[in-house]
Amino acid sequence: MVEEEVTGPVLLTIQREYLNSIIGMKSAQIEHLLQKRDELLKTNQPDKKKLADSKDKRREKEVLVAPSEPTTKEPQEKAEQEVIPYMSSNDLNSEVTFCEYRKFDQDDKDCRYVKHHLLPPETGTEDLIIPCHEYKSLEIAHKLDSERLKSKVANEVLRFACGCMNMRTNGTIHFGIMDKNKGLHKHGEIIGIPLKNREDFVDALDYIERCFKDSKQQKDARDCIRNPRFVEVCDKEIVGETMIVEYDVVPKASIVKNKLYSVGLPNFYEKEGKVKCEKKVPYCRVGANTPQIAEEDLVCFIQGLIEKDQQREEAESFRTESSLDFQENQKRKLSVLLTGGKTKMDNSMFYIVVTSQMQPEHLNSITFLVNMKLFCVLDFDPNSEISGLYGSYKEQKAVTPHFLHDYENVKRLDNAAFIENLKLFDRVSWIFCNGRHNFPSGEETVDEKTWIKTRKKQMKKAVTFICNEVLPRSCFVVLFLLTSEVKQPVVEAFHEFYAEMNGHDCLTVIAETKEIYKKWSSLAQVSCAKSSLDEISIVDMPLSHVDATVQSIQLSKNQPARKLPVSNGGLCFLKSVEKAMLDSLEIISVDQCDDANLEVMSNDDVQKIELYFYRGGNIDWINFWLANKNKCGAIIERDAYKEANEIMSEVVSRKMAIRPTESVNIYHNPGSGGSTVARQILWNWRTKLRCAIVKQGKEVTTVCEHMVKLREHEEIDKNKCLPVLVLLEDQNLEYVDDLRRLLTNVITTKKINPSLLCFILLICNRSNDPEKMRRALSSQTIAVTYKLSDEEKPLFEKKLVYLKQKFGDRESKIKSKTVIPKGKSQLSVATQSLSQFEPELKFILTFVLMSNEFQSSYIENVVKNILAKIDHSSQDTWLIRFVALLNTYVIDSSISVSHCEAFLGLACCHNEARFYALEDRLSEEAKLIFIHLRETSTHIQSFRIINSLVAKEILTQLSVNLPQSEIAMKLINDEVLMNHRFGRDEFLKVIRTLFIRRYKVSRGDPENTTFSPLIEHVTTENGGLQRAVDLMKAAFLALGKDSFVAQQLARLLYKSLRFEEAQQWAEEAKSLSPNDTFVLDTLGQVYKWWFNHLCDTLEEKEPSPERVVEIIAIALKAIAAFRDSEKTQRKETVSLNNSYYGEVDVGCKLLKFLSSVTIFSNTNGNSEFLQYLLTEYIPTEVKTPWKNFHHQLKSLQKNLHQALECLSLDLSYFQTDINEEEEELDARDPEQVYKPREWLTRMSVVYAGFFCCIPEENEETNESNGNKAEPPAEKLSPFQRQLLTYKFGGGNVTAILSLFYDKKAERAGKQLEKIMALYPENLTLQKLDKTELTNFLFCQIALNCIQPGSIKILPIEKLKDLSKRFRTKGNEMSPASSLFLLSLLFWPEDSSELSSADEQILLSAIDTLQKLCEQKTQKMSQRKSRIATHFFLGKARGLNKIVHRRVIEKGIKGNLSERKLKWLGGEVWKTKEVVQQLKRIEGWTENENLYMKCGKSDKKIRVIPRYSASLPYGNERVTFYLGFSFEGVLAHDVKIKE
Repeated sequence: MVEEEVTGPVLLTIQREYLNSIIGMKSAQIEHLLQKRDELLKTNQPDKKKLADSKDKRREKEVLVAPSEPTTKEPQEKAEQEVIPYMSSNDLNSEVTFCEYRKFDQDDKDCRYVKHHLLPPETGTEDLIIPCHEYKSLEIAHKLDSERLKSKVANEVLRFACGCMNMRTNGTIHFGIMDKNKGLHKHGEIIGIPLKNREDFVDALDYIERCFKDSKQQKDARDCIRNPRFVEVCDKEIVGETMIVEYDVVPKASIVKNKLYSVGLPNFYEKEGKVKCEKKVPYCRVGANTPQIAEEDLVCFIQGLIEKDQQREEAESFRTESSLDFQENQKRKLSVLLTGGKTKMDNSMFYIVVTSQMQPEHLNSITFLVNMKLFCVLDFDPNSEISGLYGSYKEQKAVTPHFLHDYENVKRLDNAAFIENLKLFDRVSWIFCNGRHNFPSGEETVDEKTWIKTRKKQMKKAVTFICNEVLPRSCFVVLFLLTSEVKQPVVEAFHEFYAEMNGHDCLTVIAETKEIYKKWSSLAQVSCAKSSLDEISIVDMPLSHVDATVQSIQLSKNQPARKLPVSNGGLCFLKSVEKAMLDSLEIISVDQCDDANLEVMSNDDVQKIELYFYRGGNIDWINFWLANKNKCGAIIERDAYKEANEIMSEVVSRKMAIRPTESVNIYHNPGSGGSTVARQILWNWRTKLRCAIVKQGKEVTTVCEHMVKLREHEEIDKNKCLPVLVLLEDQNLEYVDDLRRLLTNVITTKKINPSLLCFILLICNRSNDPEKMRRALSSQTIAVTYKLSDEEKPLFEKKLVYLKQKFGDRESKIKSKTVIPKGKSQLSVATQSLSQFEPELKFILTFVLMSNEFQSSYIENVVKNILAKIDHSSQDTWLIRFVALLNTYVIDSSISVSHCEAFLGLACCHNEARFYALEDRLSEEAKLIFIHLRETSTHIQSFRIINSLVAKEILTQLSVNLPQSEIAMKLINDEVLMNHRFGRDEFLKVIRTLFIRRYKVSRGDPENTTFSPLIEHVTTENGGLQRAVDLMKAAFLALGKDSFVAQQLARLLYKSLRFEEAQQWAEEAKSLSPNDTFVLDTLGQVYKWWFNHLCDTLEEKEPSPERVVEIIAIALKAIAAFRDSEKTQRKETVSLNNSYYGEVDVGCKLLKFLSSVTIFSNTNGNSEFLQYLLTEYIPTEVKTPWKNFHHQLKSLQKNLHQALECLSLDLSYFQTDINEEEEELDARDPEQVYKPREWLTRMSVVYAGFFCCIPEENEETNESNGNKAEPPAEKLSPFQRQLLTYKFGGGNVTAILSLFYDKKAERAGKQLEKIMALYPENLTLQKLDKTELTNFLFCQIALNCIQPGSIKILPIEKLKDLSKRFRTKGNEMSPASSLFLLSLLFWPEDSSELSSADEQILLSAIDTLQKLCEQKTQKMSQRKSRIATHFFLGKARGLNKIVHRRVIEKGIKGNLSERKLKWLGGEVWKTKEVVQQLKRIEGWTENENLYMKCGKSDKKIRVIPRYSASLPYGNERVTFYLGFSFEGVLAHDVKIKE
């Protein structure tokens, strides 16, 4: 009912069918609800009638009708008939809010009323001092002309004043307040009067002299009736000034004693057109009315005046002239407001500060703000940088200045990208809300009205984004710091926060003076009731007192500077501002955690921190710090730590570093303590090295820049800096390699000694087989496993005893209430009894499991015991199922506290109560296995199960009776979880990963999977395939029709041979992502698998014509889909050639199938088949049946050749490694993914085999000779020669280059000679086409490298002459492979030997190569690092100057990982093979480019550095090794010339 917004007014008219169909209530519940509603309506009906009757009677008494009907009554009657007052829908649905009266008989300029709020009901006489109140709406009368309005107001005021004076009571009559229920308006509702002329209300009192009895009474009336006071009515919806007009009556005893007052009320008579006064009669107050004193009661009333005078005198004598304010405990209140009910302020809360102008003296009292964990500041002071808070704060902390419009997200980035763009969570966001002086392009400062018109919307967007998209509810406090005059824009900020936060919880106001607060509260009460404002406000407390008070409860104090070690053995300072600018790194200083305030930190705080770690939470630096201070127990140092420490000592102590960037690897089982070991290393080396952690998601170039700045900070000599030790956790290998490469290049460009150790990368990654990873790189890799050594077991046993002694009694008393409120990062896991544990140890289940080495049988028993009495139908158990499912299949997954609250149906409680409410709501089983997380670098609090192995076992046991497919289906169909607004992007990302991410051993997963491990498991269930399909369909819808889920579903279906469905889902994915290469490729894969299945399952040897047509149609659809994918612009991170593989696969198999069709298989050889494919010839038998296919089939050879060439070219450009994104979505066969060159060579041979047409007599001769010799080269047509070269492995560049990697060089040499034999001996420029010529020249170069003494090798001059056919420009420009040959052949051994003609060819070829590569890699910057270098320039002459990279690779010793490290670390260039064979070239840098001279002229060649960051700064002379690639010539190992 809450979701459907069934409010009170809605419930009055709601129908039975609605409750049944929409709300889903049962019939008994509906009957009970409607009956109670009807009873309530009947009960209230008489009361309403009674109220209306009494009001009418009162009106009859109040209005005295003159004989000639005064017009002042006519408007009132008309109003009752016509007026339906305005009230917004928001007011109808909101709770009734009461306003406080203006202070009686005081001129309160800051008092305001709020439209549609209520004043208390009208009152009668109480103690004579407390004023009575009477309301008049004047809703129509205010429109009267001046004379009529004055008479109407005077009539009401004088009657009321006369009654108060006769009763001796204070009173106030209010105009603009509803005096009865009418329409949608309530009695006492503030509506206000739009005033035309205030003087009319002042002049109305001039009737005193005409209406009171004599001059004495007239003077008394003047003394008792105060002049009108005009109180502004605030209204957020309607712009325009409306007022409440109030007249106070103060009948002091000294004035009214012993007197009875009579008044003749004025009325305007229309017939006579003037005002006449009625007969003078006395009035009195009876309850809330002011009737005339009846004649029969007059004597009695006069006699009672003596008593009334006495009561008045006593009341005045006892009245306290100045009431004493209640002195509340300001310190305690401030602590509660700022910490959410805790006694200490820690880092678990973010703070948003809203402030305006501050005086200079205030700036000396902002230390408490500097110590706070500020998220952002909304600053309304345009001079804040010059003389305000911003200028003072930024000297101590780093900030990012913004304007309101910066939060508008014009580029429509997703939340994560937008947060990163604004640098939120990295630095304080300082938002200038009303301009910024002293800034060239700053916004102008505007007045209040202009601000509301132009910037209020921007404010709303910013507040909405912060409250709903960035920070979770109740994890932040908004502090309004009021130290100067309150302006309306600041109040508007309060309104916005109040609305977005659904009330005043987590709002705090500090007003330095009562005057400031008085105006503030009068304006802010439009949103928040005055009483609620008082609850959240600290008033009349100087900022200096606030500063001292808040500092006394802060657990940490700001350090303006941190200490770092220096190479000379001393220390230097790193200012907080400087540290924050290196925001890609979490820097660990020598004095790390010294800002913790031990004077404020209690023993209980320390115990909670220690306990959190042993319950399974991540270790924090405070754990090490407290252990060093002997405030808690020491952290166990595992064998892995000691081993890592030894490696570190060895690396650091070397006099000559092997490489300037070293690495130490830690591979660990999830939850085995690998992260703890890594942090122990950082902690214990922080005094000797500069240590840091690389934050997740930071650009590698930024990390490199910050690491260099950290190394050089406050150091004089760049060659004597201390090394920087950085931890990289769970980063992919490509990221680590890029960082290592960039660091190495920086070392070169800065002229740092390469034998000096500069950086150490501590790489810490999860792995399901750490021992295997250790064997791969044993010299510098440590494995951390669940297995404890004999030395470690006693340490764990001793620690168990310590924990039992220290925490056992404490935990048994407080049990689950040890939960740290407000999501503090050290948050505990609640306790629960288990029969197999000692009661004192249940609160450290994770540590107990670790002590038992996470044995599967032990975990199984523990989980079985936990789940023994679980309620399988409860929401708590469903939550356990969901979290177990996510933790089992998605690494580092968790579910946010906000999602848990929504799922369990908990209202969002405020601050401390919130966390107790959630913890108390969870079952005991959930409390035991969940741990409450709050990473210090993030803002989302979450739950996960204490260990992934425990999660897996829980899921296994809970899915015995309820399959995992049903659990997953329930999860994604739960609308509360899937649609919960806060943290939705992160949650949906986890769900998406659950269905898409495959296991890969290369990433440390236990195995390789074809689909996500969840889907693979579901397929093993009973009816599993259909369950998996249904689950994927549901996920597709739940994730908002995700095209990649549709793609994976299509893959699942076609691998299950359900091709029609697979086609539908592939088409669906294509419609959603029409330009995505993987999606389009999947459609081709559907048809490919369908085609393969039809071919492989053919039972008859001679299929029917219809069957043949069906198979051909499917194959051609596959080829068409692959070709569509080939034409699509690729993403930045993915390969260019995926779909070519599919086209070649299908094309070759289609050729095989076609050749087996009866019409072709019955002929001799393949002559008719080839004739059909390669000419206009069409056999009669297939002319009609294949009429739709002839064009495509006759293009098959050409298209296959083109696809093979495209693949060859692409593989020639780039290295063949594959990144994680490609690996996740790639649908190719494993050989195509991991061994593409071998696959291409093999398929080239298959392709050639179909089209090679060899004369029969030759075949017979060959068979009789037993040796398949080929016909003489002179008799081969160009087409035959092309196909034979393909068949022998020389048909394209990639196939030729792959011969370099043949383990038997002699075999590769013979193969190349065999290819050479296909070409005529007297080769001339005209006899070969350009493609053949290119392949011939590549074969010549390859043969010279592999078998230098071969007689088939031509002189280099002959090869250069042949290559001059290639064109480097114009419409007939040769392909990149031909231009690559020109760069190889024409590169001179000595630049002075290059002729001007050859120089022109070389320059033009290299320039065109660079342009072609730029076009190919456009928008694909990541691929540039994959450009392959095929050859290097050697010291020899002729063809021998060309050295293939394989020669260099043979000289690199070690396993694959070690060899890769030597390439990345630059050790390759120091090997014997390189120094002896390669030639160093001289060049220079200019304008961030690298050049070298070309030939005898002054022309220069731009040489592309292999890694752009390796270029030195400025203009320098350099040397380098020259490499040849399809990007042009590349410079390797660039060094400044000495």
